[in-house]
Amino acid sequence: MKEIKQKILDEISKTEISIKDYQEATKPVAPDVAIGRISRMDAINNNSVASAALRQAEIKLKNLNRVLSQFGTNDFGICLKCHKPIPIGRILIRPESLLCVHCAS
Repeated sequence: MKEIKQKILDEISKTEISIKDYQEATKPVAPDVAIGRISRMDAINNNSVASAALRQAEIKLKNLNRVLSQFGTNDFGICLKCHKPIPIGRILIRPESLLCVHCAS
């Protein structure tokens, strides 16, 4: 159980760092920046890709915090949909998982 809790804490830490990086990457591209039209379009496209990654990281962090709050309770490791235990292997690989593999697919 210590290994699982540490994995959750490590993932929270990594995800928080990723969120800060994505927030930096999603700052608006100023119209007065002297870059070419194509380069500006690339910058805007990269911004939208980073925005999508930021949303995913925020969802992951929310789920990790939810899993951490359930740690040590009867709800920890239980699928939200079918209410069966989530295999330990899945929890170690994807600690943010709220669903078992069957329900997630």
